[in-house]
Amino acid sequence: MPSKVRIALDAMGGDVGAPVVIPGAAVSLGRHPETEFLLVGDRARIEPELDRHPRLKAASRIIHTDVAVSGEDKPSQALRRGRKTSSMWLAIDAVKKGEADVAVSAGNTGALMAMARFHLRTLPGIDRPAITAVWPTMRGSSVVLDLGATIGGDARHLVALAVMGAAMASVVFGKKRPTVGLLNIGTEEIKGHEEIREAGETLRAMNLPELDYIGFVEGDGIGKGLADVIVTEGYSGNIALKAAEGTARQMADLLRNEIQRSWLSRLGYLFARNAFQALRDKMDPNKSNGGVLLGLNGLVVKSHGGINAEGFAYAIDVGYDMAKFDLLNKINQMLNRDGGALGSAPTAPEDVS
Repeated sequence: MPSKVRIALDAMGGDVGAPVVIPGAAVSLGRHPETEFLLVGDRARIEPELDRHPRLKAASRIIHTDVAVSGEDKPSQALRRGRKTSSMWLAIDAVKKGEADVAVSAGNTGALMAMARFHLRTLPGIDRPAITAVWPTMRGSSVVLDLGATIGGDARHLVALAVMGAAMASVVFGKKRPTVGLLNIGTEEIKGHEEIREAGETLRAMNLPELDYIGFVEGDGIGKGLADVIVTEGYSGNIALKAAEGTARQMADLLRNEIQRSWLSRLGYLFARNAFQALRDKMDPNKSNGGVLLGLNGLVVKSHGGINAEGFAYAIDVGYDMAKFDLLNKINQMLNRDGGALGSAPTAPEDVS
């Protein structure tokens, strides 16, 4: 484990930029005092915020640029306009050069993925990266991937996701052999697309010592926490994510409306407010903020764009853990076991459209 973790922050990413990024870094530094920060962005915007946090200022260095990637930029536009000059690119470049162990950005997701993939490239044995997040469940949390980095995927891609997800779960949950399930329309072996069935057969045959493949998991199994790692291709994963987020907001609104409907309901809330507070804390999106772009030859974490400082601090914490516990090395060890568990990956064309 490295004695210090160096984190590059895109200080101009997200809906707000430095007023969220800087105090978020200060919160994370309080939890991880050995962290050092590279703050990438407009010095004139960063310094006034940094002056409010002396401890963070002492642990930080500013890389100045006044070029920011817009939330409306397409990946190809971001690469053309912001390559080598934008705060997002320079944060990734710090990882590429070894000046930082991980980059964290709340900026445009498509642009971040395109820049990271173009500049860092993918790990040997991986043809496409994935967006990976920790998902709250009835049993605690699960690692879920891919949440929308790429659409579609053959059996080999799904097996690669399983390997990477298991490596991340071993870091996040401290488990030597996390359980892994493939998201499918049913648990029976005959159900689902051919690539899903083939991936399941491959994972059973491989019997990797670093993961325990338990079979297919239906959509409701994510929330039940039936596996430490849930694997799906990006199209289905993104739909599952947005559906879960929408359902959570819907339930919160319905519950709020019912509580306010009568004085008896409000009285009942007073008696149960501790339980409601515990539920609110468990479902707090801030505490599950931070999607890891797995499969790259470097660590990059994506934060929600509209998050507050506390939420951004959680994204930094995710990056800290991934670097501190050497996630890339774990993935490489699993991929290269017995001469390469997945064989040679095909060379994928760069998609920056």
